[in-house]
Amino acid sequence: MRITVDVDDRKLRDILKVTGIKKKSPAINHVLDEYLRESKLRMTLKKVRDGAVDYSLTNEELESGWDDDSD
Repeated sequence: MRITVDVDDRKLRDILKVTGIKKKSPAINHVLDEYLRESKLRMTLKKVRDGAVDYSLTNEELESGWDDDSD
């Protein structure tokens, strides 16, 4: 989707520098993707902390990893 957005020049320069992406649209899309991913992660962690998610693994099970019986 094409839209017109006013972006502060300094912020855009920083985005290009930090991401290492030379073109503006791909760099902005990358930053938006990262923001959304981190926001979703934060929301999920908050749900886990608040007990809203039924997390069935014990600490021991989590620390031991998964058994790979596919051999």
